[in-house]
Amino acid sequence: MCEAFHHITMGLREFILEYFQGFWDYETPKVMVVKNTTLGVIYRSVQFLVITYFIWYVFISQKAYQESETRPESSVYTLMKGSAVHGDDILDTVEYARPSEGGDVISTILRREFTYNQMQGTCAEYFKVPNANCTKDSDCVEGEVDFNGHGRRTGRCVQYYNYTFKTCEIQTWCPIEEHAVVREPPLVEAVNFTVFIRNSIHFPKFKVLRGNVKDASNKREMQKFLQKCSYHEEKEPYCPNFRLSYIAEQARENFTELCRTGGVIGVFINWNCNLDLDPSHCKPKYSFRRLDLRKDLANSGYYYRFAKYYNKDGVESRTLIKAYGMRLDIIVHGHAGKFSPIPTIISTVTAMTSVGICTIICDWIMLTFIDKNEVYSERKFDEVIKEPTEPISTELSFINSYGSNHSDLSDGVPL
Repeated sequence: MCEAFHHITMGLREFILEYFQGFWDYETPKVMVVKNTTLGVIYRSVQFLVITYFIWYVFISQKAYQESETRPESSVYTLMKGSAVHGDDILDTVEYARPSEGGDVISTILRREFTYNQMQGTCAEYFKVPNANCTKDSDCVEGEVDFNGHGRRTGRCVQYYNYTFKTCEIQTWCPIEEHAVVREPPLVEAVNFTVFIRNSIHFPKFKVLRGNVKDASNKREMQKFLQKCSYHEEKEPYCPNFRLSYIAEQARENFTELCRTGGVIGVFINWNCNLDLDPSHCKPKYSFRRLDLRKDLANSGYYYRFAKYYNKDGVESRTLIKAYGMRLDIIVHGHAGKFSPIPTIISTVTAMTSVGICTIICDWIMLTFIDKNEVYSERKFDEVIKEPTEPISTELSFINSYGSNHSDLSDGVPL
């Protein structure tokens, strides 16, 4: 066992020594010309593809010769425009826009549900609230608040309005919404409403400021243009007025369905600017996409509640309004690039270095698949070992020669 351990130790020592000595070896490429047409065609073809790819991807597609800026400063201002006849009422911006003017988020009401004449008091809880149904007072815990319900329980079990069953009584705004709600028809005229979106973007690195509104010689011409124009990608790319019907269409949404459930639409403004050209070529590109959960899910859509308060016979009352609408989230992205020598040099060196992959591929093919690959391998890899110097070998030869030829003289020489 000791002998086996000794052999293992010696083998490990030799391995470490060999690795340590090999670590200090120097490797240098060897130029070998291979007269093989097939290999030459493969080499030039791969070389051409690699160079073409880098020219197209790095310099044309990605514009790697440019210094870029991806965090611009942006400002957004929104305003809803339009009016609608709804029954006997005329609805203006104050009625259907929330807020009437805002920043990167604005919404418009498309359908409303009213609960009139609510007052603080006690009434029966909605029967679909968990544990709201009861048969006796002991089923209702006094002072308990169910956050899925509408108020605080009084401890009484009462008849659910004009129905035969009973639910727990609560202290809240009565009557509750689910029992007394009045649903209003959709505001179909909202399809012609417009939203004004003014966006300015600043690239501080390049000191470039751009806006999405067309430049005009004076204020009067500007106002005249904004009153009449409607955005069109080709005809009016600098008009900031967008019809809600156009936004819904571009987001591939049915406007009638949006009136029923509401929805959140993202308005994406993309500024992709090549500042090697004149800044006037820096134009916004708009895209639209539905952001909330899809309409076939139970919790999809967009709605919110608010109330209008008033005094009725000296008692504070309110009208609760549940509003379904289209909410617009304006999201701005910006990227600007301009020629700079430093990224150009880095990209060029990277492209030239990557051409070395052609040699690796062809070497692998040559040493693996082509005939006479063993001959190529012997010619490609050489190991140079340091030989003993010539003077030492000459001196040893002389001593050996002298000793053999003059051995008879050593007997007469005193030591």
